[in-house]
Amino acid sequence: MDKQKSINMLNKAVADELLATEQYLYFHFHCENLGYEPLSKIFLRISIVEMHHVDRLAQRILFLGGDVDMRHSGAVKKITDVSEMLKYAMELEQGSVDAYNAFAKESTENSDSATKSLFESLTKEEESHLDIFETESGNVDKFGASYLALQALEGSKEAAQEDPKVN
Repeated sequence: MDKQKSINMLNKAVADELLATEQYLYFHFHCENLGYEPLSKIFLRISIVEMHHVDRLAQRILFLGGDVDMRHSGAVKKITDVSEMLKYAMELEQGSVDAYNAFAKESTENSDSATKSLFESLTKEEESHLDIFETESGNVDKFGASYLALQALEGSKEAAQEDPKVN
């Protein structure tokens, strides 16, 4: 096994996961600001899952004797339209699925079954994120402003049920 080859693939995945983490946080902030609580929570939850992916990848890199490169693979896109957010999220997830499938294959060729297994596991999780984003995008496309109004209404219902904080 060529450890450096595995470390390089793992660091490429770290870069993609870091970008997704920051991008989804950005989307979370904007959805929350617009009152779209359910979408906001989806972006926040998936951002946290992506952060856990970074941790798993970093552990493998360190096990192989490498160092974790904490630079992400691009800049956070300033997208504030919900439909465009979901389309870009789907692109990111599909890109990860494609890359991780290729990395799993390369890991097999590199006789690194543990890294292959990690990439296969991450692929499954990224596919589930893709499915969530596809569903939400389909809902926005199908129901448009009505769907987003329901999102805002849900946020208002939650806010009305919260206990007031006494300082």
